[in-house]
Amino acid sequence: MHHRATSRRTLLTVTAAAAAAAVTGVTGPPAHAGTDDRDRDRDHDRGLRRLISRMSLEEKVGQLFVMRVYGHSATAPDQADIDANLQEIGVRTAAELVEKYHVGGVIYFTWAHNTRDPHQIAELSNGIQRAGLAQPTPLPLLISTDQEHGIVCRVGRPATLVPGAMALGAGGSRSDAREAARIAGTELAAVGIRQNYAPVADVNVNPANPVIGVRSFGSDPQAVAGLVAAQVKGYQGAGVAATSKHFPGHGDTAVDSHYGLPTITHTREQWAELDAPPFRSAIAAGIDSIMTAHIVVPALDPSEDPATLSRPILTGILRERLGYDGVVVTDSLGMEGVRTKYGDARVPVLALKAGVDQLLNPPKLDIAWNAVLQAVKDGELTEARLDESILRILRLKAKLGLFRQPYVDHAGVDRTVGTPAHLARADRIAEETTTLLLNEGAFLPVSRRGHGNVLVVGADPASPSGTTGPPTTTLARAFTELGFAATALSTGITPTAARIEEAVAAAAGKDVVVVGTYNVTGTSPQRTLVARLVATGVPVVTVAIRNPYDIAQLTGQRATVAAYSWTDVELRAAVRVIAGAARPRGRLPVPVQRADDPSRELYPVGHGLTYR
Repeated sequence: MHHRATSRRTLLTVTAAAAAAAVTGVTGPPAHAGTDDRDRDRDHDRGLRRLISRMSLEEKVGQLFVMRVYGHSATAPDQADIDANLQEIGVRTAAELVEKYHVGGVIYFTWAHNTRDPHQIAELSNGIQRAGLAQPTPLPLLISTDQEHGIVCRVGRPATLVPGAMALGAGGSRSDAREAARIAGTELAAVGIRQNYAPVADVNVNPANPVIGVRSFGSDPQAVAGLVAAQVKGYQGAGVAATSKHFPGHGDTAVDSHYGLPTITHTREQWAELDAPPFRSAIAAGIDSIMTAHIVVPALDPSEDPATLSRPILTGILRERLGYDGVVVTDSLGMEGVRTKYGDARVPVLALKAGVDQLLNPPKLDIAWNAVLQAVKDGELTEARLDESILRILRLKAKLGLFRQPYVDHAGVDRTVGTPAHLARADRIAEETTTLLLNEGAFLPVSRRGHGNVLVVGADPASPSGTTGPPTTTLARAFTELGFAATALSTGITPTAARIEEAVAAAAGKDVVVVGTYNVTGTSPQRTLVARLVATGVPVVTVAIRNPYDIAQLTGQRATVAAYSWTDVELRAAVRVIAGAARPRGRLPVPVQRADDPSRELYPVGHGLTYR
């Protein structure tokens, strides 16, 4: 067994060395070691350009695409995943995807069955890299995912989950934000994921925003800018390309660009003041990639093309005005926001003409790939334009060391992923983020002696990573671990009248009821649930497990805590705060408006109570 593992490692090392030789012409240390940075960069670019010159047009087109693929294995996925690949992409496996389309990257999703467990992810990554190096022009792939943490996670337990953006905004610590990204990046790199579509750089100034919300660090541009830069340094210091998104800023919209085309009505001056600072900060921190937004900003481009397809925005502002020369990646080209105005064959061509480098996840790869190929043959796009983007992509792959060592090993997974040190650090960071919004009569913290019998009810949204929760069970378990007697009853996001009655009956004889709330609106039956529980006379504590705005819709509870996400790490921290095992230290990074008069604030930015 040991001999077989050693032989396999040797094979991987040899193929990695071959990839490096394709760029540098050497397999040992670079010949330019000791020269100044400018000369080294020029020499390196010359090697990359030689590599590009050997690529066929079809290989060049492929390098621009980052594509989804179903399955846990690059060569032997489950039959259901083979069927899905054949239906959506026309290939059976990830290896066939690379062979047929020469894609430059692959994006992992939980729902595509790419992320079952760390060792499986590592093996999938290695299989994809082997396929890349088996091409006529051997090239490693850039494997990416959306691992924002908080409410957007693709890799779950046993990997470490750290607090999400708005939670970190509530903590207010740049060092914690950087450390969270370092932990997350180190674990992603260990399983072969080298580009993360995080951190979110959008400034969430609209409480009704349906797509950003707690994915943003907050509503203050300067505070967001500082935390974005901290996370860029954390991720990239761990060997993962960070991606700030969604340029030029998706924070002030009431439309989800997955399902429609939002319009941002900010003036140029407002954009410069509200939306631009986090992106400027990311660029100053050396961000490797920036993701575009499928939004219309008439003040920046009067044509009202989505930013993803806007040359005035991507070239005129991002490239020329902000001086950014890194990789620009589109948001998913399967989203309605980018498909509304133009057909699927025009979108990738227009994106490249606007200044994009990577084309992410088109709905039909054959249509998009052939459209770009035909645009070059017809002269609408020049091969030199493709070369410009490919050079940026290959520079990033080289920076990440993918030409030297595209593979990961299982020993590295064991040493790195979900270590006790990482998990403990995540818990400590989470304790700094939990925000106590309301504490009538200093009801919290509760003690086992006075309030030892706890009922937990509320919403149980699906786990962001598929590995945590459900929230009511997680909350109850955390109370039990602290010595309380706790039971859980899931009442859902839209509790029925019968379920509410069941919760009311279950509250009888309890010392306290904890209600997990989820995006409560003026017409939400969650309001009825809380009101009925309050009417029992049993003290009620609400925990906002997503947006902190829920408190504006609720009355009568004795206390309210904002957790900002329903992953276990943030829910456990909320329970420790409620039980007094930790002090509340978080401060609101966004204002909470009154429900009866949204022009007035119920709680301002910076609000957060603590224990005396």
